[in-house]
Amino acid sequence: MKIGIVGCAGRMGRMLVAEVLGRDGCELAGGSELPGSEVIGKDVAAVAGFDAAGISIVDNAQAVFAAADVVVDFTLPQATIGHAQLSAANGTALVIGTTGLNADQQAAVDEAATKVTVIQAANMSVGINLLLGLTAQVAGILGDDYDIEIVEMHHRHKVDAPSGTALALGQAAADGREVDLEAVSQRVRDGHTGARRAGDIGFATLRGGDVVGDHTVMFAGEGESILLTHKAGSRAVFARGAIRAALWCKNKAPGIYSMRDVLGLA
Repeated sequence: MKIGIVGCAGRMGRMLVAEVLGRDGCELAGGSELPGSEVIGKDVAAVAGFDAAGISIVDNAQAVFAAADVVVDFTLPQATIGHAQLSAANGTALVIGTTGLNADQQAAVDEAATKVTVIQAANMSVGINLLLGLTAQVAGILGDDYDIEIVEMHHRHKVDAPSGTALALGQAAADGREVDLEAVSQRVRDGHTGARRAGDIGFATLRGGDVVGDHTVMFAGEGESILLTHKAGSRAVFARGAIRAALWCKNKAPGIYSMRDVLGLA
């Protein structure tokens, strides 16, 4: 399967290139970066630390979509809109790991999914997607007798908060309780806030150092607490999941799918 990588020279981009080069059934179709980047014209594989593959990095994502069966996007929300449009125009499947999309940006992705296969997940890790399922199950069993708090920590460069994964875990907890997350979400506490409102799902955001991604869902009851935790030690886990999703795209009908679909957990 021919796989293209947009944002191929970034930290995640290089991991994705490495995964494509090392996975059977994959062929690197191309890679792109923003116009003006110092890597434009350099070999995609060489920039990722491998022997040259004879494929130059381009500043036009259209060329990547035209050459690929599926493109993987771990960029920024404003770039993902354009990539979704290119995906639909070229009939190219799209795997989206970008988080922090607003409603209008998500609408552009939804529109593309009426024409092509789109896999979108806040976190491509197999472990995180198992955690999502466990969170929904435990939340449904324990009910409102246990307070739910979601704590996440990421590296100092992450720009969105709470993380997309934390919000997905919050949604899983809300689904388990059969409530509307927006109605029970508590994202900020500061000053004299009063007692905790029963049924709230709280979020705490930490940033610092080079932490790849730590997430804990806490169920705090009277006399006991249950903690479900996932720690990512390397971005390679996200790359492996994303390329697994890219291979899964083959011959799938247009629509938006999740990693739970890819893993057979849906």
